[in-house]
Amino acid sequence: MSKQTNEQLAHWKQKLHEVIFEADTRAGKWFDIILLVLILLSVTTVMLESVNSIEVNYGKELRILEWVFTVLFTLEYIARLAAIEKPLKYVFSFYGVIDLVSIIPTYLGIFISGTHTLSIIRSIRLLRVFRILKLAQFIGEADVLIKALKASRAKIVVFLFAVLSLTFILGTVMYLVESPESGFTSIPRSIYWAIVTLTTVGYGDITPQTVLGQTLASFIMIIGYAIIAVPTGIVGAELSKSDLKTNTQACSSCSLEGHDDDSVHCKYCGEKL
Repeated sequence: MSKQTNEQLAHWKQKLHEVIFEADTRAGKWFDIILLVLILLSVTTVMLESVNSIEVNYGKELRILEWVFTVLFTLEYIARLAAIEKPLKYVFSFYGVIDLVSIIPTYLGIFISGTHTLSIIRSIRLLRVFRILKLAQFIGEADVLIKALKASRAKIVVFLFAVLSLTFILGTVMYLVESPESGFTSIPRSIYWAIVTLTTVGYGDITPQTVLGQTLASFIMIIGYAIIAVPTGIVGAELSKSDLKTNTQACSSCSLEGHDDDSVHCKYCGEKL
């Protein structure tokens, strides 16, 4: 391949990247607007198809529309991969995963009936509206929240295992305290009751009848209120440590954002911005 051909290819990829990933350019803004309209129409199509009266009269047309949208989104996904130097960075990014998952259900529907309705996940792609409207502060806030969740995931996992152990113990104790006539027919069912009670959901399908059982239930309910506040405190503590980044420039190599305003190189892959 000649040097001129390589330069033309690089120029083409740069232009494609500007259109697809950069919302600051006129072409990029129109691309995102058209994309959002297609996403809205696609989600509406899926919802309308679930209405029996509409599905009976227009089911065939709606399915054709859904395939049209799926093909367009598939081409868009391929174009995104072609526009960046390191496609895998995009594939495993948040938007990359959502973009891929949003087109799989329709193809999966060929083999498993009804799975195409999962295409409703495309509604998550509407988050790109923040880029179009230049609401950088919202993108920055989302980035801060994601970082806080990642930073606190170990603590939350430990906390969830502790709560899980607690529900096993409390459910087993309630199984011993209450009789099968009260609905506590097995340890798994009693654990189900403990989870429902501890999370303060309280379906009421199983209720303790003895004084000791009701006392234990009251204790579990009080614990539930305290437990709910723990994850909030963990994530909140990490949020207070985070700095807000509002820059929305996307790297042409890995497609990731969140760079400082004065950045010259991508802080994720090191390529020049």
